[in-house]
Amino acid sequence: MQRQDEPLGETLAPRQETARGMDAAAGGNGRDGTARPAETDRRGGRLRALGRDLADALRGTERDYTQGSMGRALLLLSVPMMLEMGMESVFAVVDVYFVSALGASAVATVGLTESVMTLMYAVAMGLAMATTALVARRIGEKQPEAAARAAVQAVLVALAVSVPFALAGVLFARDLLALMGADAWALEHGYRYTQWMMGGNAVIMLLFVINAIFRGAGDAATAMRVLWLANGLNVVLDPALIFGWGPLPAMGIEGAAVATNLGRGAGAALQVWVLLRGAQHIRVRAAQLRLELALMGRLVKTALGGTAQMIIATSSWIALVRIVSEFGSEAVAGYTIAVRVFLFTLLPSWGLANAAATLVGQNLGAGQPARAERSVWITGWVNMALLAAVSVAYIAFDEALVRLFTDEPEVVAAGAECLRTMAYGYALFAWGMVMPQAFNGAGDTLTPTKINLLCFWLLEIPLAYVLAMTLGLEETGVYWSVVVGESAAALVGVWLFRRGTWKQTQI
Repeated sequence: MQRQDEPLGETLAPRQETARGMDAAAGGNGRDGTARPAETDRRGGRLRALGRDLADALRGTERDYTQGSMGRALLLLSVPMMLEMGMESVFAVVDVYFVSALGASAVATVGLTESVMTLMYAVAMGLAMATTALVARRIGEKQPEAAARAAVQAVLVALAVSVPFALAGVLFARDLLALMGADAWALEHGYRYTQWMMGGNAVIMLLFVINAIFRGAGDAATAMRVLWLANGLNVVLDPALIFGWGPLPAMGIEGAAVATNLGRGAGAALQVWVLLRGAQHIRVRAAQLRLELALMGRLVKTALGGTAQMIIATSSWIALVRIVSEFGSEAVAGYTIAVRVFLFTLLPSWGLANAAATLVGQNLGAGQPARAERSVWITGWVNMALLAAVSVAYIAFDEALVRLFTDEPEVVAAGAECLRTMAYGYALFAWGMVMPQAFNGAGDTLTPTKINLLCFWLLEIPLAYVLAMTLGLEETGVYWSVVVGESAAALVGVWLFRRGTWKQTQI
């Protein structure tokens, strides 16, 4: 049996050395070119070890991620995190897939609503970053009770901040869409989608924050299963409520929002149940369900940096989609579809980056900064290889991918061009995801905020306007500005990470 502290694939090392000596004495491979028996055994052993690791990753493990093989730790954390983010990306794709049958205006409504909600997502993600960092640090310090107390405060903050977004969405949905340049159809029919999505944002907040608790604790498999449930319900309910299956009414675009809220609500209910019952590494007890202002203050302080970081990043997307809207609903629809396709691969890649955040937080808590740093470099190179392969597929099959959602020629042309152009920067985008998560996992949410301010607000948005409006490249100019801005953020992040100041962060 392979011990937990052995590197992946190294269990059979003594046997391998013996086998090599035997092979040399026997003269190597047989004359027929068949593999040596010892070599076959080694390969089989590696495959069996990999199979056991994958099974552990999917069902969850009580492994201590501050010890043993870094490669195995990354595998056990990243596989469920990538699958979790893959499920989150399916949420985005499924809505557009079914709504696209209602026309370009309906797809544009989804895109504009998501752009408006980016502020809410920024708050949720900022709070999630702080939660992961705080929980991971306490777990690394071998203080699970303190981690559970931090988890409770994170949930309370999430519920509190969801209220103003819900009120804004329910009361001012039409005004928000009009501000974003929505067409007449969206203002007359599509606003109900916006009302439901923003009005039910509490379940989104809970999904983000409680899954961040699980990830910080090392319970990545639990977070993955939550998204499986939520997404499975959404996939079934989306077409049923949009088109009206059986006794269910045909609700049109409003049905897509209702389905999403029901699916996410079920996921949030499962999260709370698991948190109270106890996962692999963390459990909230009844005595811990109370307000702790000092602890909440530390959490909010760290979350403010993460929220500012995400507001800067996501508001840049609002500005970009506003520029794209100047060129018609077809351009917005094509851009929306392309971004959803990107999310389908970027979110699993983000899941891989989340593994780095957990490893950084736990290993800093255990007093092992060198191990924390090594985990980031390994994650970055793996992520870069993954997205480089995906970029080739986007360039080769740009139109085919967009046609999965629509056959409208102008929408297909706009979406395919967006896919193709942004794919040129995909390999560098990998580092742009890993490096911020490394800083965030350490609790240093200020450094990524500064990077985003420089590369998105001061570089990407002005460049998009100049290319699209001044130089007449239209939406193509917006796409190229994203490539430049995201690539710059990645390179600056790598440079700052190498300086190592993040290792001294205290939370």
